[in-house]
Amino acid sequence: MQKVAVVGAGGMGNVHCAAYTDMPNVELVAVMDIRTEAAEATSKLHGCKPFTDFDEMLSAVNPDVIDVCTPTPWHKEYVLRAADAKKHIVTEKPMARTVEDCYEMMEAAKRAGVKFMVAHVLRFFPEFATAKAQIDAGAVGKPAVVRTSRGGGYPFGSNDWFGNFEWSGGAVLDLIIHDFDWLRWTFGEVERIYAKGLIERNLKHMDHALVTLRFKSGVIAHVEGTWLNPTGFVVTFEVVGDGGMLQFSNQTAVPLVVARTKTEEKEAGVPIPESPTMQNPYFQELQHFIDCVENGAKPCITPEDGMRAVEISLAALESIRTGLPVNLTADGRR
Repeated sequence: MQKVAVVGAGGMGNVHCAAYTDMPNVELVAVMDIRTEAAEATSKLHGCKPFTDFDEMLSAVNPDVIDVCTPTPWHKEYVLRAADAKKHIVTEKPMARTVEDCYEMMEAAKRAGVKFMVAHVLRFFPEFATAKAQIDAGAVGKPAVVRTSRGGGYPFGSNDWFGNFEWSGGAVLDLIIHDFDWLRWTFGEVERIYAKGLIERNLKHMDHALVTLRFKSGVIAHVEGTWLNPTGFVVTFEVVGDGGMLQFSNQTAVPLVVARTKTEEKEAGVPIPESPTMQNPYFQELQHFIDCVENGAKPCITPEDGMRAVEISLAALESIRTGLPVNLTADGRR
């Protein structure tokens, strides 16, 4: 039985708390937030103790795992404090606001000898996991071009922190970092990035970005992220290769479809619907981490993965700022 404490009682903190309460091998022992009312409301909802001080929480409940769900600028502080206390650590994406902070967090966890995972939950969404498996199995042949789109209305957090670019990094760092991680997981390292976006125009509660990624494998990805869609959250992707196309939209009844190109052997070229089983991806993600803690296994999302996703995001922001493409080195660094 693993004792878990969640730091941050906002939207994601409550999502994580709810997942832990359904796990047979977890006891959710505490939630900590500097906002007293938020900590108390979340603790009441999920049946754990509220705290407003991190050290007091550690002393009172002595958790095995710390789950950091604060706004991005405070990820580093609590990850370092958790590592110093020799606690296993999960932190929400993005890993941190700068690559330097990511590296410091990663090294602290290594020195402490604790498990550390960045919660890139898209890998646990069944549609995205199934899509990667289909691509790996050759369903579209050799991949060539990918298009992804993600977004909805502008998010509002405590103190309007999403609206503070220095805190959130806008839609590029906070939103489409999901797609950057999935694309890198699926197609390998990125070598060149070019982007356009609204962030430099300082439009209040408005952001939109178009990012082009070139992978070492030759794949080109066009990534769109928006906080300008008031009709609801929309996610789509297409993967085109020399053997067919794979499509996904969260607005269709059968969201994932593989269409294979006809061959000389007269194979069927009709769309083949794929219907992944429904499951809570946040539960699956966090259960995976808890299982790794109990079994001594390495989490499937590493701190290096989290840092690489931040590197891609920051390179895209640099391209938006300068109007120039940004090259990444072989190890992902500029």
